[in-house]
Amino acid sequence: MELTSSAFQQARSIPIKYTCDGANVSPGFAWKGAPAQTKSFALIMHDPDAPRAGGFTHWVLYNIPASVTELPPNLPQEEQIAGCGVQGKNDAGKIGYFGPCPPAGTHRYVVRLYALETELHLTPGASHQEVQKAMRGHILGQSELTGTYARTSHKAA
Repeated sequence: MELTSSAFQQARSIPIKYTCDGANVSPGFAWKGAPAQTKSFALIMHDPDAPRAGGFTHWVLYNIPASVTELPPNLPQEEQIAGCGVQGKNDAGKIGYFGPCPPAGTHRYVVRLYALETELHLTPGASHQEVQKAMRGHILGQSELTGTYARTSHKAA
């Protein structure tokens, strides 16, 4: 599978619009090449460089219909989004997307898309750990896209 974003390219900076320093809206994503047996997708955005054990998960979206091949930007922070799936809680404890907001330095933001052979039997608001546990043994394929972000000193202060 190949995952792309309308907002940023692999290993490039995520525009400020999609961060806590900007409008904090979710970027758009598109993908192709999913296995034919795919029943749903899950998307998780994670910062492995966050200064806390295990990093910081910024977005959890699951039960994306198999017929979907793109997510528009600026998805609402609602538990269920018609045609887009179910949102979990990010590590800030909120439903939906929480943009990059590193306390210092340049951080990596890894967006992983999983093609699954099933829909996940989880209620809205599941954590990334719950989603990852539910996906075990059901992943047909995955792809990832990594963006970076560093706050300027006057914004981080």
